[in-house]
Amino acid sequence: MVGSGRKRRPGGEGSQCEKPVDVKKSKSCEADIPTDLRKEVESHYRLSLPEDFYHFWKFCEELDPEKPADSLSLSLGLRLVGPYDILAGKHKMKKRSASLNCNLHWRFYYDPPEFQTIIIGDSKTQFHMGYFRDSPDELPVFVGTNEAKKNCVIVPNGDNVFAAVKLFLMKKLKEVTDKKKISLLKNIDEKLTEAARELGFSLEQRTAKMKQRDKKVVTKTFHGAGLVVPVDKNDVGYRELPETDANLRRICKTIAEAPGDDERLKAFAPIQEMMTYVQFANDECDYGMGLELGTDLFCHGSHKLSRVTWQTGGETMWTSLQCKRGHLSGAQDWKHSCGTCFLRDTENKLTETFTKTSYKAPLARLAFSHTQLDPVWCHLSAMRTTTTAVLYSVTGVITDA
Repeated sequence: MVGSGRKRRPGGEGSQCEKPVDVKKSKSCEADIPTDLRKEVESHYRLSLPEDFYHFWKFCEELDPEKPADSLSLSLGLRLVGPYDILAGKHKMKKRSASLNCNLHWRFYYDPPEFQTIIIGDSKTQFHMGYFRDSPDELPVFVGTNEAKKNCVIVPNGDNVFAAVKLFLMKKLKEVTDKKKISLLKNIDEKLTEAARELGFSLEQRTAKMKQRDKKVVTKTFHGAGLVVPVDKNDVGYRELPETDANLRRICKTIAEAPGDDERLKAFAPIQEMMTYVQFANDECDYGMGLELGTDLFCHGSHKLSRVTWQTGGETMWTSLQCKRGHLSGAQDWKHSCGTCFLRDTENKLTETFTKTSYKAPLARLAFSHTQLDPVWCHLSAMRTTTTAVLYSVTGVITDA
């Protein structure tokens, strides 16, 4: 392992804290969605939704006025979920829905907090689309796709949902041979393309705005979507991990496949050393290093890795993941079904998730209290870690899965 010097991964020129170039003008009009309903969606998720989210709902209403969420099920095998469930009123149809945390609604095994699922597809591969955000107080930077049964990789597919569905549809057209199905897909393609054109949404997979973001990515991370953290004019905010991605994967694999606890603890030594480097980085305000390590360990996904992390790292490990996770506290309500996770803390009211405080001011994580939990990351601990936390089943979830 190399030292913990202030190495920087090569990137685009200019300061990372520069304001992004406004490459696309605002859309011509707002979708005809009542203000109260918009507020309800955003109050449940505590995140702002882009206008293409609402326009796509109106588009699906034109395809199927009675069941907009299922309007693409027969043709593309896609279903609108997550925040679309609020627009569909599903949250009012199920018992105990008020006690559920929507930030974990339709969150798949590898989904980081930055990812918000809005569409699901093939359940065999757990294909899903979602908005990816670099910061919770900003709009999404792109729509990504992931197949949770295969890996943690997030593939950018345009900067709006119209583009993501268009790209999915074009791929589907190449696979289909049935003439009736081809005709149906082409009909939907024409309608979708026309709607996007009228509304001013790009259908490109990588827009100019996405390319501008690429220049600010300090590291790709295991999920490949890239990590963007505030880096000031003095180049403070991020430093490289002392291991390459390939080496870190091998270390994680060795830990996960160790035949016994003794071997696993020995294999964990490089991670412990990196945790020390992360502490040095935190002291010098390079918080992005800990964020990268936390993201990579999460994306590796091994429950054995998480268990050893909890048992050997303790508070030190949670500090190294300070940009990502909160502590488990008390009894947790949990359900994991078809890739869908719901977690409710029964002792504390979780009022914020993936917030400005926990992301843009990572130092606050070093003194993270039990009342400042990050529920999006707590589900990881509940799913993958053997701890003293008490797990219960949740009933009355608002998903159909």
